[in-house]
Amino acid sequence: MVQVQPPPPPEPPEFSRQFLSEFDTSNNHQHTGGSRMNDTSEKVTPSILDRSRIVLAHGGGGQLTDQLISEVILPRLGNETLNELDDAAILNGNIAMTIDSYVVDPWQFPGGDIGKLAVCGTVNDLSVSGAKPLGIALSLILTEGFAKRDLETILDSIGESAAEADVKIVTGDTKVIPGSGIFITTAGVGLRDPAVKLASRYIRPGDKIIINRPIAEHGLTVMLAREMPDMQSVLKTDASPLNGLIDLLLKQVPGEDVRFLRDATRSGIAGVTTDIATNTGYHVMLHEPDIPVDAHVQHAADMLGLDVLEVANEGVVVAVVSPDVADQAVAVMRQHPYGRQACVIGEVQNNRDGICEITTMIGGHRIVHKPYGEQLPRIC
Repeated sequence: MVQVQPPPPPEPPEFSRQFLSEFDTSNNHQHTGGSRMNDTSEKVTPSILDRSRIVLAHGGGGQLTDQLISEVILPRLGNETLNELDDAAILNGNIAMTIDSYVVDPWQFPGGDIGKLAVCGTVNDLSVSGAKPLGIALSLILTEGFAKRDLETILDSIGESAAEADVKIVTGDTKVIPGSGIFITTAGVGLRDPAVKLASRYIRPGDKIIINRPIAEHGLTVMLAREMPDMQSVLKTDASPLNGLIDLLLKQVPGEDVRFLRDATRSGIAGVTTDIATNTGYHVMLHEPDIPVDAHVQHAADMLGLDVLEVANEGVVVAVVSPDVADQAVAVMRQHPYGRQACVIGEVQNNRDGICEITTMIGGHRIVHKPYGEQLPRIC
């Protein structure tokens, strides 16, 4: 195999800069809030290339997010726990803790809403750390004039999703600000068996990469609901609590053969697999013909010029397992409703180049990059 040298991180293409600039401008008029008294920043729409200001793409889970964390956050707040940058922190050996915020626009979309998203996202972040969710803290930031009927709909969705995940909302807070919409922050606590060892450092050459279902459904569903609200579409979010599926996998697959779990949210499959390559230093090879994508999703992505590997999911888990148990892991996942289409999509190879590569539908090869920013802002 020819060694592929990693190219330098790509600059955002011109159309991405234009799109993000236009999106920022429109949102500045429609989604404002917070205290102006404490805000010393001038209200401007910065260029994505302006390193002195925050842009929407800093929240996209891509290279700019990594840059913000490594250059601004960790130098000031870093410690041995935070520096792990896992989906959930592990405290005292077996207590898992996570937090997330939800700013999705629109707040309701086919198959779900911001409430369902908040519960599923928190449950899944705990679950991929190997923990059983115990309780969720819920913070609601409401804007003045938000309809009580819509709030009731969201709270009902939160209750239904929590019941499905067998977890309770145990504490909370409510604030009201000027502006429009609703914003939710959730913190989750879970309990992990100390025998569970899940981290990228346990990944070895030969390990197989598995996902549980087709990709890119959530991001494209939200995008169509926001940008083309009158368009009839069969797409709906894949948002779902994965704790039952993950618990089944960890119980039935032996010992340390499950090396690593991650839910492929912002920056999609591309974000997770490039992180695996970067963090382990190994070559990650994906196989495009093996990656399940619904035909309607692929059509929507092609129409919009989007790469399905980079589109966010809210019900997809990436599992890295020993090659000896890959078939068993797939069979176990297929026993669960959220794992019916589980399959192997790639493997970890022994080349020490830290590159993620994919074989295409026509037999070619290309490098998979972690997205620079975010194709679809505010999808979670």
